[in-house]
Amino acid sequence: MRHTLTTHDGLTLHVSTHGRADAAVTVLLAHCWTADEEDWHYQVRDLLDRYGSDLRLVTWDARGHGRSETAPLEACTIEDLARDLGAVVDAYAADGPLVLAGHSIGGMTIMELPEVRPDLVHRVHGLLFVSTSSGELGTVTLGLPDVGSAARRAIPHVLAARARLLTRRERRRTPSIERYVVHRLLFGRPLRLRDAGLATDQLICCPPATMEGFYRDLMRHERLAGLAAYDDVPTVVLVGSADRLTPPPHARRLAGGIRGARMLVAPGAGHYLPLERPDLVTEHLVALVERARSAARTPVRRIV
Repeated sequence: MRHTLTTHDGLTLHVSTHGRADAAVTVLLAHCWTADEEDWHYQVRDLLDRYGSDLRLVTWDARGHGRSETAPLEACTIEDLARDLGAVVDAYAADGPLVLAGHSIGGMTIMELPEVRPDLVHRVHGLLFVSTSSGELGTVTLGLPDVGSAARRAIPHVLAARARLLTRRERRRTPSIERYVVHRLLFGRPLRLRDAGLATDQLICCPPATMEGFYRDLMRHERLAGLAAYDDVPTVVLVGSADRLTPPPHARRLAGGIRGARMLVAPGAGHYLPLERPDLVTEHLVALVERARSAARTPVRRIV
């Protein structure tokens, strides 16, 4: 089902739900910067095939992305994304355990949740962090050590300028820059053109404020200290060996911040693991869901 949700600051979000509202476990999938809920379309397909209506599954287009309302520059922050996530949980999650998965800025959103909605942390029974970082993004060179910092700063502004100067139709006719960013910086090997095409179109559809506002906030992102709120929650951190945006050292730092977290590296993959390695991502989502379902079935022992 499709829904609309009004955020704390009056923006309208597009939300999709699958499965029973009273299912034992809810999975919430937070997509990456410049994408939309289709970022997770393989995992949605696989989870629905496996569980049908017995799993509550929630995806949404983050503020300033996809079918959600365009957000002003100052409202494009990870803190606001986390507040939105809390509102999505309140409105559409079942009452039981939560499994949270976040790709890139979606993972950073989950890292901020204990700060803005500490009341939800006890319900989190599984975490999947995909191609993301706990901070120090200013050190990323995009695999271009000599010009990496300058290129990293320039790319969001170039894309935003194209979005202001050219219509979406014009950019779709001549997507050379967007296609270069996707092929060269976002994807590893093997490259499937249909997946790269989806990411390219998502980039073309991204508003200028979303590109520039979130980039500015990403450069301030530092949430390693708060990860301890998730200690001993079953957690998996996935990263591609060829990820240029959030490379393996960032995944290692993140995994080290949560007691008991496991880290896995996908050889040859880039930043878009939900599309590039869908079976791997689904495999670990299913494992987390099964643990959460088992916990939901286990009666709580009351101490008298």
